[in-house]
Amino acid sequence: MIEGSLDLAEKNRVPVSIYLDNQATTPTDPRVTEAMLPYFTEKFGNPHSADHAYGWDAEDAVERARAQVAELIGAEPREIIFTSGATESNNLAIKGAARFHKDRKPHVVTCVTEHKCVLESVRRLEREGHRVTFVPVLADGLIDLAALADAVDEETSVVSVMAANNEIGVLQPIDEIAAICHEKGAYFHCDAAQAVGKIPLSVRETQIDLLSISAHKVYGPMGIGALFVRRRPRVRLEAEIDGGGQERGLRSGTLPTPLCVGFGEAARIAHAEMEEERARVEVLTERLHSSLLASIPGIHLNGHPGQRLSGNLNLSFEGVDAATLLRAVPELCLSTGSACTSASVEPSYVLQALGLDADLARGSLRVGVGRFNTEVEIDQAVILLAKAVSRIREEKQG
Repeated sequence: MIEGSLDLAEKNRVPVSIYLDNQATTPTDPRVTEAMLPYFTEKFGNPHSADHAYGWDAEDAVERARAQVAELIGAEPREIIFTSGATESNNLAIKGAARFHKDRKPHVVTCVTEHKCVLESVRRLEREGHRVTFVPVLADGLIDLAALADAVDEETSVVSVMAANNEIGVLQPIDEIAAICHEKGAYFHCDAAQAVGKIPLSVRETQIDLLSISAHKVYGPMGIGALFVRRRPRVRLEAEIDGGGQERGLRSGTLPTPLCVGFGEAARIAHAEMEEERARVEVLTERLHSSLLASIPGIHLNGHPGQRLSGNLNLSFEGVDAATLLRAVPELCLSTGSACTSASVEPSYVLQALGLDADLARGSLRVGVGRFNTEVEIDQAVILLAKAVSRIREEKQG
C-alpha cells in the first residue's frame, strides 16, 4: 500500500451509506447466500450431467428452485424457463412470440413507458418488418386502456405491458389488459421484474401468457431470471439461443446451479413473507414521503398516488437539478431514474410521457425503500435531503 493512501481513503470516505435504490437492485438476502454456497464447492455438478450423482444432485436442486419460482407466481414448474435475467426474458418473450407468428400476426403492441429492453426489442422487430404500436399513458402513468383496445387487432401477436413501472412504481391494470389481449387472440406478455415478490401476482388468475422475472429485484443473486411460458393453451415461441435444447428447447445453455438455487430461495422467502414485508415497507415509504413533504416545499410525486408499488417514490423537486442533488448527498444511494438509462443526460422518457416539463423531469429522484431499510435510515435521509435542497435553492437564488 502506498504510504498515506489509507489516510486519504479515510478522508474521502462517505461517513454514512444509506441504500435507497431498491428498484435498481436489492441486496442478496443472507439466507439466499447461505443456500447457494454449497453449490459452488461441494455440490458443483452440471445439472445436465445424467450419468452420476453430482449431476443428479444439481438437477434436483435446479428443479426444486424451478418449483419455488413457479409457486410464487401460481404457475406449474415446467412453465418456468430459466434465463440470465429479465432483459433476456423480455427479449425471448417478445421477439420469440412475434417471429413465430409473423406470417399470420405481424403486429406488436407495447406501452411508451416500458423498460428500455422492451422498447428496443419492439424497435428491432419493426426493423424486421413487423408493424408496431406504442400506446400512450395518462398523466398518472396508467396506460390508456381505450387506446390499447383500439390498437390491438386480429393481426396482433403479442402485447407487452409491465406490471409495475421501474421508474415511477405505477401498477398497471393487468387484468383489464389481459382481457383486451385475449378478446383479439393476442398473447399478453408482462414484465413483472419489479412486481414479483412485492405484490400478490397469479398468472392463472390474471390470464398472463408470458411473464418475466429477475432474481436480483427480489433479494436474489444477479445473473439469473425466468420467463413463464403458459402451456395450456400453449404459447408458441421461436428460440433466441440455439444449442443443446435445454429449457424445453427455448433457452439452450448450461444452467448456473448456484444462481438457480439462490433464485429459488429468494422466491420461497418472498412467498412466505410478502404480506408482512409489504406492510412494513409501506409504513417506511409513507414515513419518508410525509416527512419530506413537511420538510421541503415544492415536491411533486410522479405517477398515480395510490395505484403504485410499495417502496417506490419518484419525486420532483422544484428548482433543483436531480444530478446536483445527488452530488450534494453522497451519503444516500438514490438514482435519477432507471439504472439501465442512468448514463443519459436527457430527461426521463417515462416522465416526459406523463407530460412533465423538462425542468421538473430533470429534478426527479427515484427513492426505493426495501427489506433491509430502517426507520433510523429513513429519518436520516429526510434530514440530509432537506438540508441539501435548501442549500441548492439558496445558492441558485444568490
